[in-house]
Amino acid sequence: MGETVTLPLWTFVVLACLAAWAALVFVFAPGVRWFFRRRVNAVMKSVGERLQIELPSFKLTRRDVLIDRLLNDPKVLAAAAAHAAQSGEDRTAVGGRIARYAREIVPSFNAYLYFRIGYALARATARLLYRVRIGYFDEESIRRVDRKSTIVFVVNHRSNMDYVLVAFLAAEHAALSYAVGEWARVWPLQQLIRSMGAFFVRRNSGDPLYRTVLARYVQMAAEGGVTQAVFPEGGLTIDGKLRAPRFGLVDYMLKTFDERGERDLVFIPVGINYDRVLEDRSQLLKLHPDRPRAGRWRALRTTLGFAGANLWLMLTGRWHRYGYACVNFGTPMSMRAYVGERRVHFPALDDAARRAETTEVAARLMRAIGSVVPVLPVSLVASLLVRDPARTWSELELKAAAHARTHALEARGAHLYIPRQDHDYAFGVGLRMLTLRRIVVESDGLYRPADGELDVLAYYANAITHLDG
Repeated sequence: MGETVTLPLWTFVVLACLAAWAALVFVFAPGVRWFFRRRVNAVMKSVGERLQIELPSFKLTRRDVLIDRLLNDPKVLAAAAAHAAQSGEDRTAVGGRIARYAREIVPSFNAYLYFRIGYALARATARLLYRVRIGYFDEESIRRVDRKSTIVFVVNHRSNMDYVLVAFLAAEHAALSYAVGEWARVWPLQQLIRSMGAFFVRRNSGDPLYRTVLARYVQMAAEGGVTQAVFPEGGLTIDGKLRAPRFGLVDYMLKTFDERGERDLVFIPVGINYDRVLEDRSQLLKLHPDRPRAGRWRALRTTLGFAGANLWLMLTGRWHRYGYACVNFGTPMSMRAYVGERRVHFPALDDAARRAETTEVAARLMRAIGSVVPVLPVSLVASLLVRDPARTWSELELKAAAHARTHALEARGAHLYIPRQDHDYAFGVGLRMLTLRRIVVESDGLYRPADGELDVLAYYANAITHLDG
């Protein structure tokens, strides 16, 4: 009994590892789960008390459960059977593809990460780069929206900062779910984005199976009351103008919308504008496909050089934020009211009739978005200078023209953001931003567009050109 037992070193290492694993699984892991569950519950209680829009149980459902529901959805199963019968592909292989699509699409929302970490990061990033403002908010109409409604923010798409800005400004009212393109499917970004409630979309997939899985997820989320944000233009603006809508996600939501159900489907138009868009020059390159493109290493070098230059300006106290970023929230569009007005029932429509109605809805939404795009100082001044690029202006002439244009836009019902409620200050901000970036040059007190910068100037003017119509 008292004899010493000698073990080989490798046996001791294995036993030690097994003991450590057992301690981790049975002792530490439950404690860690309890700690984080307690923190998440505290966050959810806080969120539930302050949110004006109900946080639905669908959004809090575990990802594995949502994937399982999607894989066993009758419409997905029917699409899989039809595809297998038509193509001759093995049912197991078809099921495997659908499972991959489901795992790719379905997010894993983490309330603690969204409201405690994501919100803080979004706020810090937005405020670091811009003077963030809400210019117009149809508070009375938005307050009347039923708390159980499925809310969909429809937003114009000027920059990838749109995701950050809208999420930050809407976080006091809802947890947004975004459709994110394949650009974000890189480690570890995709894990972070998925935990923030975003779902990945293959923008130009021609696979009908993929479209069925995506459509059913979007429909399940809408039926479950998940607040979403979509960009009807389908991508960033290239020339600064609003693009024609691509209404795939909106069509998915409308296809199964039943006005007699518990939830209304409410679209809220959102207009965004910036005094400086980080991607302006890279987007403008798409207008000139014949121009040489920078290689990957040159692009990386340019990006690092830009970041280094701005860091140096920060360290030396000479860095300035990129002007104003403004968001306007327009009047909600209730689909329950819409179908009552048009006397249509979307689930009963055939594909042609539904597409016609969806096109009409998309057109109304784009008009509503365009009407609430804010007029900012840079866009205001740029819209004057592009009218006659060869002309030189004195500051007094530009200021008088800016005042006249301001009054004309206000008469058309446009929403202008005037910093400090001072028109002269707003004009000075716009002109200074353009001259600091050398888009506009000054010589002997006279201003004109810089050589080779007319495209950039037009890009900012085009942000509000639709308001002249």
